[in-house]
Amino acid sequence: MSVTETSISSAEAHSAHNYHPLPVVVASADGAWMTDVEGRRYLDMLAGYSALNFGHGNRRLIDAAKAQLERVTLTSRAFHHDRFADFSTQLAELCGMEMVLPMNTGAEAVETAVKTARKWGYQVKGVPDGEAKIVVAENNFHGRTTTIVSFSTDTEARADYGPYTPGFEIVPYGDLTALEAAVDANTVAVLLEPIQGEAGVLVPPAGYLPGVRELTRARNVLFIADEIQSGLGRTGKTFACEHEGVVPDMYILGKALGGGVVPVSAVVSSAEVLGVFRPGEHGSTFGGNPLACAVALEVIAMLRTGEFQQRAAELGDHLHHELGLLVGSGAVEAVRGRGLWAGVDIAPALGTGREISERLMDLGVLVKDTHGSTIRIAPPLVISKEDLDWGLAQLRSVLNI
Repeated sequence: MSVTETSISSAEAHSAHNYHPLPVVVASADGAWMTDVEGRRYLDMLAGYSALNFGHGNRRLIDAAKAQLERVTLTSRAFHHDRFADFSTQLAELCGMEMVLPMNTGAEAVETAVKTARKWGYQVKGVPDGEAKIVVAENNFHGRTTTIVSFSTDTEARADYGPYTPGFEIVPYGDLTALEAAVDANTVAVLLEPIQGEAGVLVPPAGYLPGVRELTRARNVLFIADEIQSGLGRTGKTFACEHEGVVPDMYILGKALGGGVVPVSAVVSSAEVLGVFRPGEHGSTFGGNPLACAVALEVIAMLRTGEFQQRAAELGDHLHHELGLLVGSGAVEAVRGRGLWAGVDIAPALGTGREISERLMDLGVLVKDTHGSTIRIAPPLVISKEDLDWGLAQLRSVLNI
């Protein structure tokens, strides 16, 4: 067997089969490129679901991590450390908010947002104890904890994990009328992805997010934007909500906040909302650790210049123009997205999303499928136009266009 086959066989024998990766074994990576154990190079057009917005091995992030590794990596929140204040202050400023509650993974941050909204509902809004309701959207993807999958409509993510957590109402994504009907006196929050990533990079209708903002403000309900995938430069702005001039009550951040180096997530909101917590009521041993803060501070500094947002906007326009030319060819049925993020619906006759992804892998391009014949394209924001065009050429080749 080849080195690749041996590695995959061993992994299959000794790890749970909760993922179905493409049959490539990555050994190293730099920028937008990855190299496997056989020495073959691949263009990364997924970027770790946006965790690698700044590319593999970004020198600024690696240097920040190395410097902190030599000093202190963990104190727990039992003690203060000298990176925490700057991290909290600067992330709050980047978001135009007042307070930060750091965690590690995106799912932890979503759980934190749910707990925050309920606590705010009971302490501030005056909802009767145990009756708080959060409205969410169909086809959402917010994580995989038992509470989060309780309000998922994805059978694969949800099946066999019951009994499910109550307190959530699901409405169609992009439907303001349905949302308005669902919001009642006990509703504490509306939790949405500004763009639904796992669902196939679904962009809501124009005016939807402003409508959500207006409705939630009028009904004294928190608007929580899950920007774990869409935020921090991916769509051509710092946050996807900005495309429609919307500022939510709470951002949920993750993935790119850790630069692909360490897991870092956070809930960012006002003092009124996050001020509901008292010592001992919520926490995380690793949340806001020195290493995480050091890397995230460098991410914040990079975003503050605006260059990555501009790059995503300009290359994103080019990406969507080129992909748009494929629609109507008989090979591509639809293209959606914003910035350097696209969902491409392949004509089912040409193959499933998985099959298209495997054919692209054979040509040196790595993407990921979702929901049948859809593939997602989300390269690191540092990708060159030449490399992006090369990757698109491989897609055209696979589709025989």
